[in-house]
Amino acid sequence: MSQPFTDQQLIAAATEFGSPLYVYHAEQIAARYNKLVDAFKAHPTKFFYACKALSNINILRYIKGLGASLDCVSINEVKLGIMAGFQKDQILFTPNGVDFAEIAEAVSLGVRVNIDSISMLEQFGNTYGGSYPVCIRINPHIVAGGNYKISTGHIDSKFGISIHQLRHIERIVKTTCLHVQGLHMHTGSEIKDIDVFLQGLDVMFGIAAHFKDLDLIDLGSGFKVPYKEDDQETDVYTLGARVAEAAMEFEKEYNRKLEIWFEPGKYLVSECGYFIVKANVVKQTTATVFVGVNSGFNHLIRPMFYDSYHRISNISNPDGPRRIYTVVGNICETDTFAWDRVLPEVRENDLLVFHNAGAYGFEMSSNFNSRLKPAEVLIENGIARLIRRADVFEDLLHNQVV
Repeated sequence: MSQPFTDQQLIAAATEFGSPLYVYHAEQIAARYNKLVDAFKAHPTKFFYACKALSNINILRYIKGLGASLDCVSINEVKLGIMAGFQKDQILFTPNGVDFAEIAEAVSLGVRVNIDSISMLEQFGNTYGGSYPVCIRINPHIVAGGNYKISTGHIDSKFGISIHQLRHIERIVKTTCLHVQGLHMHTGSEIKDIDVFLQGLDVMFGIAAHFKDLDLIDLGSGFKVPYKEDDQETDVYTLGARVAEAAMEFEKEYNRKLEIWFEPGKYLVSECGYFIVKANVVKQTTATVFVGVNSGFNHLIRPMFYDSYHRISNISNPDGPRRIYTVVGNICETDTFAWDRVLPEVRENDLLVFHNAGAYGFEMSSNFNSRLKPAEVLIENGIARLIRRADVFEDLLHNQVV
C-alpha cells in the first residue's frame, strides 16, 4: 500500500491552497485498485468505479488510466464519464426512480443499462425489444451493510426487483424479446463478512439458470474500508478465491463462461482523501471543550448523516499533550464532527485533518448557510495540482435570477 501523506505535505497544501481543503493521494487510489485486480485474478473480473463516491473529472480520468470501468447512477455521471474518456461499453448506468427519458438518453449514448423496476423493464422491452442489451438489478433480500441508510438489498429497500418477482421478469422478457445480458445485485456498504457476497452470488446463480445467454453477474460492491486502527477490512483475497471457485463450478452447469463484475466506490477513494480544516476557536464551557473549525457538515456531512467516524489529526501540534475535545463546525445547526475525541492539544489556528475523507466528502457538500465549497487538490508523484477551485461569493449567485 502506498504511504500516506506526511504532516508536512498536508501543511504545504493548506499553505498553498488555503483551508478548508480536500486533498487526494493518487497513488493510494492506484494501490487499492491494484489490490482488487490481484485478489480476483483467478477468474475474469471487471471493476466499475462507483463514481457517486467522488466524481471530479480529474479523478475519473486517473481511475480510467488504471484500467477501471465506470458505474453511474445519473445521466450526468454518464456524460462526465464520456468526457473523461471512458468508452461506452466501459460505462454501466444503474438509475433508480428516474423518468424513462433518462434511460432512453443513456441508450442514445450507447452505454450499458441496468434496470431495477418492473415498470421500467416493461417500458424498456416495449421500446427496444431485443435490439439493445440490458442488465437487470435484483433485490436478493439480504440484509447487509454498516448502517441501515446504506443497506440496499433488504426486503424494504427501494432498490432492485424482488427475487420473488422472477416470474414477472420472465414474462416481460418473453413477451418483449428482451436481450438480458447480465444480472446485478448490491446489498449495501461496509460489508465485513465475505459470506454476504457468496450468499448473493448463490442467489444470482439460481436466477441465472432462468436466462441462458448471460455474459455477466454483477455483485455490486460494499467492501469494508477501515476507519479506525482496529477496524476489520473486507478480506478481498479470500473473497476473490471463493468467488472464482464458485463461478467456475457454476459455469460447468451453465455451459457458458461468465464475467464477474464489482462496483467499488468508497473502497477505491475513501482512504485517498484528506480534509484539512483550521481551528477557529477553542471554547471552554462548563462541561466540554469545543474546537470550532472553519468548516461544517456543509463540507463533510457523513458524521452527521451516518454517524460515521473519521480519525482526526492535529498536524500543527502532533506531539502536544493529549486532551479531550468535541470538534464542531461553523454551521448554524448542531454540527458535530466528533464527541469527546482525544487529540494533541489544539490551539487556535492549528490545522486539523479528517482522514478517510475521499468518499462522499466533497461529493455530498453544499452551500448551506450560504457558505462556500472548498477547493480540491490531487497530489500525484509528489506534485500538487488544483482540480477544483474554491467557491467565491459570486458562485452563490451564479444561477439565481434577480
